[in-house]
Amino acid sequence: MAVTGGVISWIGDDDLGRTEFPDADIVDLEGAFVAPAFVDAHVHVTALGLSIIGLDLSGMTSREQCLARLTAYAGEHDDTVIWGHGWDESQWPDRHPLFTADLDAAVPGRAVYLSRIDVHSAAVSTALRRQVPGLAEASGFHPEHPLAGAAHHVTRSYARGALTVNARARARRAALDRAASLGLVSVHECGGPEIGGLEDFRELLATEHGVQVTGYWGEAARDPGHARQLIAETGAAGLAGDLFVDGALGSRTAWLREPYHDAPDTCGIRHLDAETVETHLDSCTQAGITAGFHVIGDAAVAQVIDALGRVAERHGVPAVARCGHRLEHLEMVSAAQAEQLGRLGVIASVQPAFDALWGGPDGMYAERLGVHRGAQLNPLALLASQGVPLAFGSDAPVTPIDPWATVRAAAYHRSASSSVSVRAAFSAATRGGWRAQGIHDGATGTLTPGAPASYAIWETGDLTINTSQPGVQRWSTDPRSRVPALPDLSDSAAALPKCLRTVHRGKVIHG
Repeated sequence: MAVTGGVISWIGDDDLGRTEFPDADIVDLEGAFVAPAFVDAHVHVTALGLSIIGLDLSGMTSREQCLARLTAYAGEHDDTVIWGHGWDESQWPDRHPLFTADLDAAVPGRAVYLSRIDVHSAAVSTALRRQVPGLAEASGFHPEHPLAGAAHHVTRSYARGALTVNARARARRAALDRAASLGLVSVHECGGPEIGGLEDFRELLATEHGVQVTGYWGEAARDPGHARQLIAETGAAGLAGDLFVDGALGSRTAWLREPYHDAPDTCGIRHLDAETVETHLDSCTQAGITAGFHVIGDAAVAQVIDALGRVAERHGVPAVARCGHRLEHLEMVSAAQAEQLGRLGVIASVQPAFDALWGGPDGMYAERLGVHRGAQLNPLALLASQGVPLAFGSDAPVTPIDPWATVRAAAYHRSASSSVSVRAAFSAATRGGWRAQGIHDGATGTLTPGAPASYAIWETGDLTINTSQPGVQRWSTDPRSRVPALPDLSDSAAALPKCLRTVHRGKVIHG
């Protein structure tokens, strides 16, 4: 492969290449594997960075271990607000979350904000609660339990305000460096008023780094003019990403049609009503701007898809499809809804690692929804079969930013009928991310002459050609068939490919 000026200029046999480009700088792969670089279609860069350089509570196997980690961290840091992330009580023996009294006992008098793994609730110490104006009157407030809904949003915003400019900058750099080290050349930041705030969003888009950042701003538009104004004020590529229609299943804030299996007194939280959803979609469609929402529960999904249908009736299917509207997460979707999304060209920005972490008959999904409902989540094969474009992401720091793990989770879904082939999963983690941000040149995200030279070099084991169907284990391996081989990901215990070098538009950004 020859690269000239950041573009792939030629691909062919070695001998001919050396003749065609006698003065080229030669990189011998020495048996390594080269492939298009990855794109993560849903991240929260600063929050990811804070978990890298700060208090990371993911992987804690009990409440006691989590609190011990908090105490140790507090003893070594004098942060105005101790900011931590990643605890998940669904993995603990007693299934009890962190309570206010737990934090007060572990670090007396300290202001502590610890977001749950899904970032839709947080354990908050008394010292911090006392500083947040009007907290007790906000929906989702409880004096001892983790805060959810509006109470969580206002507390997160207050805690975020305690972070210095330098702390945010260090966090962003750590996150983008981590992304580059894993073969990623582009990430989609899903920002918004309740997630990171406008100041952080603008700082991120102004950050100089080899990893390309495309920002989506989650704020509802009132009319086409307001939509254009928000784009101009934020620098966002679209008014999509984490514009919350509902919350998350783990925090029992995803909005369901039927009550939670383990909490029959609630169906979750609806953050946006039907009128707001439809007005936002209509405004963005008229303005030619990508719109989108965070939707997880089946009631939330139905509200958005119904609104999409009405907007399409009003302005026509082509007008809707041109905008490339996107839905984040989209965990609970029916066949009829998938068909409508495919017809309207709506992009599914989904996170296969959710299923790897919480799926299966003994997982959090089954606990929250019951085994039958829990087994129907994240139906990747259904979406693909109805022509819904897939773009894969991590929602980091909710799940680790790890693209090969994402591909493996999609190809080996806990519900086998929801799996897609490794080849389709790899495409959704590469070309899918570029298409989701409106790049449809047919070349970006591939290794073909004329494509941007954005690729990664990997140390890996055997390469195979396979599909998600056990009855079709191999296609032709003849090079003339042009079917690409990919790393064998079938062994869940085997090490994933190791990134040796990441290149974006001809520039080495890692390795």
